Amino acid sequence: MEVVVRDNNVDQALRVLKKKMQREGVYREMKLRRHFEKPSIKKAREKAEAVRRFRKLMRKRMDREGY
Repeated sequence: MEVVVRDNNVDQALRVLKKKMQREGVYREMKLRRHFEKPSIKKAREKAEAVRRFRKLMRKRMDREGY
């Protein structure tokens, strides 16, 4: 990941870097890797996340179609 510093404005470059890292999911992955997660718990968490994403998608579709 690369961020360009313009006019010695390091604060703005840091803000851009943090935003890019957030979008890529780096912070979330760091949080998950902080502690060991049992494979069964990992599988359950991933399944719950998939269900949540699917429900969100369906909600958006229903709003768009006018149900």
